Amino acid sequence: MLALLHTSPLHVPVFDALRDADHQGLELRHFVDEELLSRARREGVEAVAEDVRRALRQAVAEGARAVLCTCSTIGGVAEAAAPEAGVPVLRVDRPMAAAAAAMGSRVVVLATVTSTLGPTVTLIEEEARRAGRHVAVRTHLVEGAWERFTAGDTDACARLVASTADEITDADTIVLAQASMTPAQRLTTTAVPVLSSPRLGLAAGAEATRVG
Repeated sequence: MLALLHTSPLHVPVFDALRDADHQGLELRHFVDEELLSRARREGVEAVAEDVRRALRQAVAEGARAVLCTCSTIGGVAEAAAPEAGVPVLRVDRPMAAAAAAMGSRVVVLATVTSTLGPTVTLIEEEARRAGRHVAVRTHLVEGAWERFTAGDTDACARLVASTADEITDADTIVLAQASMTPAQRLTTTAVPVLSSPRLGLAAGAEATRVG
């Protein structure tokens, strides 16, 4: 079983649909705690470290062979807790970051909350160093998109993100830093490749359950 740690219930159907399309037969169990992101944004990610470890212990106690954290803000904290958890703990955006680093030296990160920008930039730079590549990462906050997402207007959020992405021409790839931004990927018209994390992350999680 693959456990997924979410900070929004809106991620649940997204990953269920990807499982049905790409990984039929994979058992998923969803753990949702919206307060983790709220506190991390208010107080910093270390403020939720113990709560994340507690969620991981619960997932393992309920039979998880691996855990996939779908929140980019707290992904690093979750990943760091893997040794204590005793099972693979993956952050959903690491495979995306590796793909971005491989596609060119100019990466633009789009996010709808500021707390995601720093962790995503750090992750892309880490994956670039691992691959022996140099990348220059720029960031852009999509103003107003998060408010629409939390209000349940995911279509409006996606349109705002896509519109912002379409304005970018001087990059080798555009990274949508949060799983919640994924619907914008199909709305973009820019010639610059646009990456999102859920499909790549779930594939990594599914593999971890087989070898973990």
